[in-house]
Amino acid sequence: MNDQIKKSYNELVELKYQLYNSLFLTLPLDAVEQTGLLLPLLQKVCETGFEEGLSPEVIINEFFKEHKAHFNERDRISFLFKVIQYVERQIVLIDALEESAYSRIHNIGDSDSWARISDKVRNKNLDDRMKEVLSTFGIRVVLTAHPTQFYPGQVLAISSDLTDSITNGDIAYSRDLLQQLGKTPFYRKHKPTAYNEALSLTWYLSNIFYPAIGELMDRISQNFNQSVLPDNQLITLGFWPGGDRDGNPFVTVDTTKKVAARLRESIVKCYHQDIKLLKRRLSFRGVYEILNQLDELLYEELTNPGGEKNIDLDDLISKLDEIEKTLINKHQGLFIEKLRSFKRKVNLFGFYFASIDIRQDSRVIAKTFEAVVNQNPNLLPDNFDDLPQNDKLEYLLNIDKHAENFSSEDILIKDTVDSFGVIRQIQQMNGNKAAHRYIISNCRGAMDIARVIALAKMCSWGTDELTLDVVPLFETIDDLKLAGESMEVIYNQPAYNNHLQNRKFRQTVMLGFSDGTKDGGYLMANWAIYRAKEDVTSVSRNNDVEVVFFDGRGGPPARGGGNTHKFYSALGKTIESKQIQITVQGQTISSHYGIKEAAVHNLSHLLTAGIENNLFKNSASVLQEYQRQLIQELSDTSFQKYDSLKKHELFMPFLEERSTLKYYNMANIGSRPAKRGSADKLKLEDLRAIPFVGAWSQLKQNVPGFYGLGTALKEQEEKGNLKECVELYQSSTFFKALLDNSMQSMSKTNFKITQYMKNDKKFGNFWTMIYDEFLLSKEMVLKVSGNKELLEDNARSRMSISLRENVVLPLLTIQQYALIEIQNAQENSNNEYLSFYERMVMRSLFGNINASRNSV
Repeated sequence: MNDQIKKSYNELVELKYQLYNSLFLTLPLDAVEQTGLLLPLLQKVCETGFEEGLSPEVIINEFFKEHKAHFNERDRISFLFKVIQYVERQIVLIDALEESAYSRIHNIGDSDSWARISDKVRNKNLDDRMKEVLSTFGIRVVLTAHPTQFYPGQVLAISSDLTDSITNGDIAYSRDLLQQLGKTPFYRKHKPTAYNEALSLTWYLSNIFYPAIGELMDRISQNFNQSVLPDNQLITLGFWPGGDRDGNPFVTVDTTKKVAARLRESIVKCYHQDIKLLKRRLSFRGVYEILNQLDELLYEELTNPGGEKNIDLDDLISKLDEIEKTLINKHQGLFIEKLRSFKRKVNLFGFYFASIDIRQDSRVIAKTFEAVVNQNPNLLPDNFDDLPQNDKLEYLLNIDKHAENFSSEDILIKDTVDSFGVIRQIQQMNGNKAAHRYIISNCRGAMDIARVIALAKMCSWGTDELTLDVVPLFETIDDLKLAGESMEVIYNQPAYNNHLQNRKFRQTVMLGFSDGTKDGGYLMANWAIYRAKEDVTSVSRNNDVEVVFFDGRGGPPARGGGNTHKFYSALGKTIESKQIQITVQGQTISSHYGIKEAAVHNLSHLLTAGIENNLFKNSASVLQEYQRQLIQELSDTSFQKYDSLKKHELFMPFLEERSTLKYYNMANIGSRPAKRGSADKLKLEDLRAIPFVGAWSQLKQNVPGFYGLGTALKEQEEKGNLKECVELYQSSTFFKALLDNSMQSMSKTNFKITQYMKNDKKFGNFWTMIYDEFLLSKEMVLKVSGNKELLEDNARSRMSISLRENVVLPLLTIQQYALIEIQNAQENSNNEYLSFYERMVMRSLFGNINASRNSV
């Protein structure tokens, strides 16, 4: 299989890249003479220079001395900017080539997982069990408001057309598209608004997810009898743009309402298009008339954005049911599957398309609660602050008073209060599922949950039934350790139990991989989340509550990314897994769901992993006690090593002075600031995970994806336990996925680019400490896995990473060169070209992140 993939990748991507890139480099795209022709020379100079141990400064200076000795500094700067622009576009070309060859290099045609599951169910007489699993299981993919994909809309459109052109073998048209790409700006001059971010992602909903999910549901229906298929929602979508307020003061209730309206408009457009297609086939008497009526109703809604012509969902479903009966009774069921396909999409998307999640930090919620109570002292008893915690919880959960005439000059507090009202407005407009979750970031326990319940009642619901799911998000290692205890406390409150009864005794708990890794390191964070899931599962089952885990995953393994479906395929009996819910963001959206084939493939992976885990749970690997103890020891040692690095006096100075950390906020990436709060001094706890992980990625060091792992494995080897580590890797899907994903992180490192730092007076020893741990981690994971090279058993990923890292090398060299020039300018108080080099660093972020596809 690996050899076949290597052959396909080489023929369909690598060789074609050489062809199309040669066309691209000869295009007349800029006024700087021969930039494209000189780029391969620069790439070779960088490669040989780093092999010889040269610094980026020496490499760039030697290149100009050899090829452009007459350039002054301004000419050199201009040339380097042009190189960045070329590399950015080369990455788009690689994206298009890989997407064009997607089905071949992923071997999609070689296996049908649904047919395989269907055969297994029939052979083992598991039809009843399959029906039960399908009636309760589901996945939710939540698109987040963290846009780490930098391509503007016009570039995405060119990339899509280029993919089609390459697929069709139209070299002449591809050349024109490459020239258009060269002349189309990549850089945003202004930060996108929160609403702009939402608009970008609604394109994916309408053009990718809607047809992909429809196709996937059709495929499932072909393999299972209609009686087995459930009425529940097997696949749902979530949406954070416009709802996620945590650390983003630019998201307001007006933004949230606009996004909700846009989501409804988008799904109505999809339905309208499908109805027109149905009318072409279902032209029968008693059917066509109803379809024509629906066509007109949908058109009226689209042309009356005020909402006065909005269609009722029950009315739509009723008309579709009527059509289905008529097709069966009078028209021999002709084309009935086309109608059922549309009905399945209506069942999944309603009139909301994707559920908007509201998210806010627990500290902001506490501050808001205090402000509301201070203006309405009658809401709480005078001795409230002196009450025991259980009494406080009981009072807050049973509160039935309205906060009268609340006002605040604090915009954040006012928005937090108003957000509860906007949830109800959206529910009335698009249905209860359109906005039904309030996520508490940095949740510290039951009191945070109770405050949200109280605020919801005081500020919106009053004595009405609370149609809101409160979702605690546990992120730090300490909070993860106490997650089970925190849920036990809230479950023991009768008023909360009554609330859960109205929510079908289902409780969603979110776990944050990004901040967990930032806090505790890679291995400890993943093990702490695994343990937290076990603890919360046990507590929930004891209280007759079905817990749903919502995993806050980013792009790279350091933020919970990587091959995530592997984690869900073998969770075993100790972790509730009737639902899989994950966040998807940035380049992961475009790389995993950028084309319909990829979306179908990756959604199917998630579905089959979860269904097989539930269907054949007895065969799932269960960690034995001695294995758990081994992972715990590994995690403890790894945490100690990472914690010592995190607490090193040079840890934050290194990031601030030698990385691109501070440039993330300048890059117009997204609407959200790079850190929480407004303090001048940057603290690690306030730093967002995206710039934190991204800064290490730009350095090509990827510290959060491996640091401490080598020391932990080495300690076990010295104890004589290497064999046990090998056996754990071979028998535990969880542990294997952990090490495999860490290998992916390490495969994207390149310490040669920053090896000049080992001679830095201030940071030399610090750099060497990181490098030594990398070498040890690489050595140990290869020993444990039995591989001779990183990603040995994943040829496609290895070859893609190699091609991308090779192409992006000149850009990374320029980035480091610019950082060195900035340091020199600051030390010598020479600011003539300082702003140019700062902009050069900022611009270099884009190409590297897009090349990595899951770097932040």
